[in-house]
Amino acid sequence: MEQCWRWFGPDDVVTLAQARQAGATGIVNSLHQIPYGVVWSVEEIEKRQEIVRSDKSLGLEWKVVESLPIHESVKIGEGDLEPIFENYRQSMRNLAACGLQVICYNFMPVLDWTRTELAHKLPGGGTALRFNLHEYVALDHFMLKRKGAEEGHTAEVMDKAKAWFDNSTQADRDRLLSSVMAGLPGAFDRYDLPGLARILERYAGMTHDKLRANLKRFLEAIIPTAEEVGIRMCIHPDDPPRSLFGLPRICSTEDDIAFILGSVESPANGLTLCSGSLGANPKNDVPGIARRFADKIWFAHLRNVAKDPDGSFMEAEHLGGDTDMVALVDALMAEEQRRKAESHPHWQIPMRPDHGHELLDDVGKGSFPGYPAVGRLRGLAELRGVMTALAQVKGYAA
Repeated sequence: MEQCWRWFGPDDVVTLAQARQAGATGIVNSLHQIPYGVVWSVEEIEKRQEIVRSDKSLGLEWKVVESLPIHESVKIGEGDLEPIFENYRQSMRNLAACGLQVICYNFMPVLDWTRTELAHKLPGGGTALRFNLHEYVALDHFMLKRKGAEEGHTAEVMDKAKAWFDNSTQADRDRLLSSVMAGLPGAFDRYDLPGLARILERYAGMTHDKLRANLKRFLEAIIPTAEEVGIRMCIHPDDPPRSLFGLPRICSTEDDIAFILGSVESPANGLTLCSGSLGANPKNDVPGIARRFADKIWFAHLRNVAKDPDGSFMEAEHLGGDTDMVALVDALMAEEQRRKAESHPHWQIPMRPDHGHELLDDVGKGSFPGYPAVGRLRGLAELRGVMTALAQVKGYAA
């Protein structure tokens, strides 16, 4: 697999040189400064490519777009969407013209990945991202006061949420809301409670089937262009794979993925295999999902989570969580071997270590939550060891 590194652009405190020191050769990037729904021009794309290539000694290339965001109106299915679809198609054409062929995207309503703690303390002083169900419920039920927020939760979780709320300060509540919003690196809106309530109102009446239909409509609008210009679209699973704030999630299970990939039959309609997002659902067999959809996986996020019985979870060490990472890497490398044997032009799957712990000198440096240098370097090194061992034992392509 091609070893890549997510970089958030010139303002990222983790530098391109550090990505290279970690052993990455490909960069995963997005133009976060461009508002959702606006065309990415060739000029802006090339400007970012030149920054990535500026130090020739690093040998880095922008390999994966993560992400080309989808306007909220598309997810809601409101208004005349054709101009938004055309802008998206034009951005795809421009990316392809600049040599970029893999686009990771998601269809999560309102929020991207969601955590309630950005710096959960680890033994020795490191920190990790964590999702505490009772804190999320405290925000949804006691702070946002959303009607129906208590549905589906046990009395134990509700009691724990109330205890957290009753004992919290305003600073605690502000920090919780800020943590939940932190998964929106490119969004221009960071919702306060009234703003979150307003955007949720726009989704009133949204069901699982309606959101699925809106995704299918989007894919029908853009996949023909993807085929035409050689783009491979890769949907990212929901994170976490559960309903949040009463909003449906439609890429959380194996059945969800089967529906999405089957809704528009095309090699361009593919999957970002995110082992952490899928792994947070105890019903998901992540290596099994990788084997079933192997021929549609064009990008991989490799990380691990440790789950609690109530639905909470924490970002674990890359080889130390609930997902069998060796079996998962084996499945992905077996697919690469199959593609290479068939002379597939895109046999190699770009991967990146995801959501590393904040460790050592990175503590307190202000890197984007989940994306410090040392924690991801550790994860990439561990994954590289797995890949090297499997290549030697099973003869996989390097």
